[in-house]
Amino acid sequence: MEHPSLLLARAVLALAGLLVLVTPAAADEPLSLSAAVSAALAHSRSLDASTAAAQGAREMAVAAAQRPDPVLRLSLDNLPVDGPERFSTTRDFMTMRSIALMQTLPNADKRRARGERFEREAEAALSERAQRMAMLQTEVAQAWLERRMQEQRWLVLQAQLTEARVMVETTEAALRGGRGSTADALSAREALAQLEQGLIGAQAERANARLTLARFTGGPPDQPLADPPPMRQITAAVGEADPLRNLPDLVALQAREAVARAEAEIARQDLKPDWSVELMFSQRGSQFSNMVSIGVSVPLQWDKPQRQQREVAARLARVNELEAEREEQTRERVLQVQRWQHDWRAGLQRLAHLDAQRQPLAGQRIEVALAAYRGGREGLGAVLQARRDALSLALERLMLERETAGLWARLEYLFPNTSAGVKP
Repeated sequence: MEHPSLLLARAVLALAGLLVLVTPAAADEPLSLSAAVSAALAHSRSLDASTAAAQGAREMAVAAAQRPDPVLRLSLDNLPVDGPERFSTTRDFMTMRSIALMQTLPNADKRRARGERFEREAEAALSERAQRMAMLQTEVAQAWLERRMQEQRWLVLQAQLTEARVMVETTEAALRGGRGSTADALSAREALAQLEQGLIGAQAERANARLTLARFTGGPPDQPLADPPPMRQITAAVGEADPLRNLPDLVALQAREAVARAEAEIARQDLKPDWSVELMFSQRGSQFSNMVSIGVSVPLQWDKPQRQQREVAARLARVNELEAEREEQTRERVLQVQRWQHDWRAGLQRLAHLDAQRQPLAGQRIEVALAAYRGGREGLGAVLQARRDALSLALERLMLERETAGLWARLEYLFPNTSAGVKP
């Protein structure tokens, strides 16, 4: 059997690896972050819904710009119901069998405005599709990063658990050899039980993270992950405020504002009433002449200030409402993105400081505590506490890296990636 001090030394060397992030073992066809985003975009049905909405609006734009269908009317006029000629359609000169065709004639500007409204609706659907793409990209990237963090956390805890078992074996061997204490053995056993409990929760969270990512990509939950992309640079143009005004959600607001303007134009065109023309042919008995009638009708907008003009005012107020909301949302979004950028840079600096300053100190503390334990100057409690602190630091680094990577993903996927192989 190895000497207890040799077992402890081996445990310390393995523990030093906890402070370096561990990645899953390589396997065939690991899933990269960009591949996960592309797969999710191809797998999403919400994008198909937006495409269908845009197509439907385009079809309606063509239909709305046409004249209304003509109206065919068949009638029997002036049929006698009493007397010797009752219910006869030929003996009374006033009885007529008529067929009429009526056509409503909206002016060209009104028809064009109605078609334009649905064209703007199609553009709004496409802008909302781009917004959904950007949101989906960010959600998938966050799910990929979350799964990677949970995988690393599980590996760190598993490695710590292995070293805790070595510690238990070491203390129990020392106790059997008359060189250790019962308190040290119990402390080591308690530390092992705590790690086992933590590993149970980590395993459940890892499984949930796998399921979440698989829900987006449609792939197997246990597909291994590739190495993360470099997250010190951002390809999206987020340095200035002007490009940020073209964010998909802000463009979608602009598109909805354009729809409201088109609806206001329809209301303005409705101030001009639609004329209708009717042509009717009436057939009478053979002894009487047939007749042709021509009629023109027009609605009487006798209360235009209280109806049609009120509707125009309401539509214009809606335009002003959307414009104000868009301007306010633009200010908020620009500020939000700029804050993300500052927090992301700060996260990179915090990670660099942790790697350069705190990690070496944690390793040195373990070595000092172990040396004191070997020399009989300290009990096992100091070693266990140093190990717990090292584990906390390793987990803290994972969380800090996850937070910083999440900010990077928000900035990287602000705009939709149209070259990601999405179905048209």
